[in-house]
Amino acid sequence: MNKLFTLLSLFTWMLSGAQIVGDNHSDYTEADTLRGSLRPERTNFDVHKYHLKLKVEPEKKFISGSNIISFKVEKALPVMQLDLFKNMEIDSIIHEGRTLKYERKYNAVFIEFEKALKKGTLDSIQFYYHGNPLIAENAPWDGGFVWTKDKDGNPWIGVAVQGTGASLWYPNKDHQSDEPEEARMNIAVPNGLMNVSNGRFIGEKDLGNGFTEWSWKVVNPINNYNIMINIGNYEHFSDRYKDLDLDYYVLPYNLEKAKEHFAEVKDMMACFYEKMGPYPFEEDGFKLVETPYLGMEHQSAVAYGNKYLKGYLGNDLSGTGIGLKWDFIIIHESGHEWYGNSITSKDIADMWIHEGFTSYTEAIYTECRWGKEDALKYLKGIRQNIANSSSIIGDYGVNAEGSGDMYYKGANLLNMIRSIYDNDKLWWNTLRDYTKTFKHQTITTADTEKFFDEATAVDIKPVFDQYLRHSSLPTLQLRQADDQIQYRWKADVENFRMPVDVIIDEEEIRFNATSEWQSFETGEELDELKVNDLEFYINSEIVN
Repeated sequence: MNKLFTLLSLFTWMLSGAQIVGDNHSDYTEADTLRGSLRPERTNFDVHKYHLKLKVEPEKKFISGSNIISFKVEKALPVMQLDLFKNMEIDSIIHEGRTLKYERKYNAVFIEFEKALKKGTLDSIQFYYHGNPLIAENAPWDGGFVWTKDKDGNPWIGVAVQGTGASLWYPNKDHQSDEPEEARMNIAVPNGLMNVSNGRFIGEKDLGNGFTEWSWKVVNPINNYNIMINIGNYEHFSDRYKDLDLDYYVLPYNLEKAKEHFAEVKDMMACFYEKMGPYPFEEDGFKLVETPYLGMEHQSAVAYGNKYLKGYLGNDLSGTGIGLKWDFIIIHESGHEWYGNSITSKDIADMWIHEGFTSYTEAIYTECRWGKEDALKYLKGIRQNIANSSSIIGDYGVNAEGSGDMYYKGANLLNMIRSIYDNDKLWWNTLRDYTKTFKHQTITTADTEKFFDEATAVDIKPVFDQYLRHSSLPTLQLRQADDQIQYRWKADVENFRMPVDVIIDEEEIRFNATSEWQSFETGEELDELKVNDLEFYINSEIVN
């Protein structure tokens, strides 16, 4: 972190566990380009499956094993780029029983085939490696392994890698644009411990060498950074919501507390099913897994470390008290199953598609349980954590996220678009259609803008442009002219236009404001006008 914020702002900045790469800048390195850009060595093949077979040795903080990478060749492929952090040692890379040559550059691995693979070929390689992966100093805000022990002295291990990269611990095509259609994890851990990974539990096997292998399988597309291991002396209990299996893995001394606290999951699912559509990974089930760090949205195995408290570690990020009515990590990280896990941005620069929508799910849940008024108050409250100092969208092709405003400025943007629609039935139908249309897909900001713009007669393209690509808020300028109140927008976007609702003499009136002065006939004075700031996040000023 290279920015100073208040405590609550820091929480907000990091609330999903993502490592923020930084604000937009120009001092990118070749390593950034190798990681963030798409070139033939990456685009000429499509990953179909990862099969991790690893041994984890807690005392040595050491992992070893392989990843079988299955793929389809899209264009002739003489050289393939995969990614693995340079501190991890490569043992060998095998293709059709032969050892392949490779070169390493920063964290990229360029693998040379004896003959270029032909278009349409379905193939695989076995990538053997070992090493001591990066240790996170403050997970989940920096990427790496967490090697710790529970209160009973048992090893308790977790990993968080969003932003830093899944390639810090296993070889893969470390770019969000390509997700494997399925994944298998066979993880060997010391006897007496359990590994919990994504998807369905396949079985356990005593290897006879002091280690037990725990096997899991995912049958849906999954982000690289979501493939996960969680190792501990876990207790398991389960429940169901409709046809969805709910599984929970917690430390033994928290079992009874967890059974009571996790009851909120059913309320959350009921709300999200209604407002956003069915859980997108029913085949893989839903899990909460207790972790030694705060939390992360690991697909079908959500990391939970909020200490069984309401709010965010007992704090309310909105400052309204409303955020203390529910467990922040359960709601936010589970909301990512719809936004971030099911719908994924192709480039990390568009991460607001993950974080803005997921932050809005906090308000959705609030509205389901306690009403729209509380949801609007919550959304207004979290504005205190918005900096408005740099753009939400980052720089493309260099593995750079935009600003932390992607969270709560993104959420307020969505709430404002709902207000512009001025039709709640249309809004919820559009949101459900969005999650259904782009289910299990990687998309761009342009895809999102087009979808929500086409759902309404109002042109909201300038709204997206101002809030996503510029740091400042638009300002509604107001002035008095006899019996008229005149108004216009001052904004970065040329010819900016956006409807805005104001209240005059207790009556709500819509100004279809543009960058040109317009007039509203009224007998009221300008100081009687108030912007509906629960639904519109703007600046306003009185000018001469």
